[in-house]
Amino acid sequence: MFYKDERLALFIDGSNLYAAAKALGFDIDYKLLRQEFMRRGKLLRAFYYTALLENDEYSPIRPLVDWLHYNGFSMVTKPAKEYTDSLGRRKVKGNMDIELAVDAMELAPRVDHIVLFSGDGDFRPLVESLQRQGVRVSVVSTIRSQPPMIADELRRQADNFIELDELRDVIGRPPREPRQERDDAETSDH
Repeated sequence: MFYKDERLALFIDGSNLYAAAKALGFDIDYKLLRQEFMRRGKLLRAFYYTALLENDEYSPIRPLVDWLHYNGFSMVTKPAKEYTDSLGRRKVKGNMDIELAVDAMELAPRVDHIVLFSGDGDFRPLVESLQRQGVRVSVVSTIRSQPPMIADELRRQADNFIELDELRDVIGRPPREPRQERDDAETSDH
């Protein structure tokens, strides 16, 4: 599946990968993820795509974004748009598909293998185009969640499908206990 001498690039659809890992019940350790793919080939770039709520004083994803930026990931962000749906619920919209697709197309002539961390079926034409340019494409997502997080047409188009659940022991971080339970446990010992 991977060759040591091939030039690799990772394209991580942040919200999609987060949702897939959450559905499987684990957190991703991005340092371990990067190390794993550096071991598998010559890693040229690791891109991480996410939309950020700019108007919030504190965004829960900001510490991750900052950490990734300082630890060798190429961060691609844009402001998320907030809106209210027809039922009056606050919604956030921040699709990064176009940015990811454009970057992958630009990098294609310089890589041998692209690893796409997403299950979004909208990426099938991108995968097909990359393959026509001679780039092998692996897709990382999961079919073990209910419902599966990967679109069938994307899985069929990819050269390799990597089950995220099978990477759990390599790139997973043990899930943290909820804050309240830990506080209760600490006070009950005394």
